[in-house]
Amino acid sequence: MTRISATLIPGDGIGPEITEAVTTILEAVDAPFVWDRQHGGLDGVAHGGDPMPQATIDSIGRTRLALKGPLTTPVGGGFRSVNVRMREAFGLYANVRPVRTMVKGGRYEDIDIVLVRENLEGLYVAFEHFIAVGDDPRAVAISQGVNTRVECERIVKFAFDYAVRNGRKKVTLVHKANVLKALTGLFLEAGRKIAKEYEGRIACDDRIVDACAMQLVLKPEQFDVIVTTNLFGDILSDQLAGLVGGLGMAPGANIGPDAAIFEAVHGSAPDIAGKGVANPLALLLAACLMLEHVDEAAKARRIREAVALVLETDRVRTPDLGGTATTTDFARAVTRRLGT
Repeated sequence: MTRISATLIPGDGIGPEITEAVTTILEAVDAPFVWDRQHGGLDGVAHGGDPMPQATIDSIGRTRLALKGPLTTPVGGGFRSVNVRMREAFGLYANVRPVRTMVKGGRYEDIDIVLVRENLEGLYVAFEHFIAVGDDPRAVAISQGVNTRVECERIVKFAFDYAVRNGRKKVTLVHKANVLKALTGLFLEAGRKIAKEYEGRIACDDRIVDACAMQLVLKPEQFDVIVTTNLFGDILSDQLAGLVGGLGMAPGANIGPDAAIFEAVHGSAPDIAGKGVANPLALLLAACLMLEHVDEAAKARRIREAVALVLETDRVRTPDLGGTATTTDFARAVTRRLGT
């Protein structure tokens, strides 16, 4: 088997604990990754004075592949968001957030939806400023968003190509073109143009974002793949995670032309760090996405099948899922299942 160099960023808080659990499980399936361990977040500040040290950036530049735990951007000090810096540095234009029911008996059953979010444009480009009125220098706040036709077409094409590769049936374009007629009207126009290239293979419809949010709660089974702009994707992806148990069950992939970074999308949870009770599932499922990215889908499938057995048959669950298992207990239970 060809070995693949990859950057590993354990991160902050519970990051090192869940990273250890995940790498142990990856070893059990003989994953091809050779890890280059690097620092990031508060750990990066401690070791290099920067939440995204140059050594970490250089490592990802070499490997073009990374798995990262939760990273904290320090409040104050002039540091920009670590995640935004990585997206910009490597042109990670597509954020992929699959959500799937893994623990039975919740409010929703059989959820299986993928959200594709544009990662570089929209209202998150943050062209912001204040206008003074009288003696108030911050009386008026103004923010401008930017969408380009090229980027709108690229992210929609990514979503349709994802649907084709993964046997999906429909892509839903989510927008606010009834009000933001230029900013998201362009996205809808570009999306409809791309959709025509896939007629007969992948169905397409569209939803206004607020209606989509409501329908995700009322009738989530009508959705398959959702593609949307940066801000809407940020909001809806967390709502989707809530349908399957929260951010502890939500992996993420950030894909660009020359690099891919896979992550747990939850925070560093400093309140439970070091207690050994953190749920490693989000990072483990992100590692499964990473395996699929390097054409090791069979190993990703083995891990997901083992996790399903551990959760539902063995009933080994961490406290956030209603159980009493430690992070290590959960990792051992999965590795045992992988060995049978």
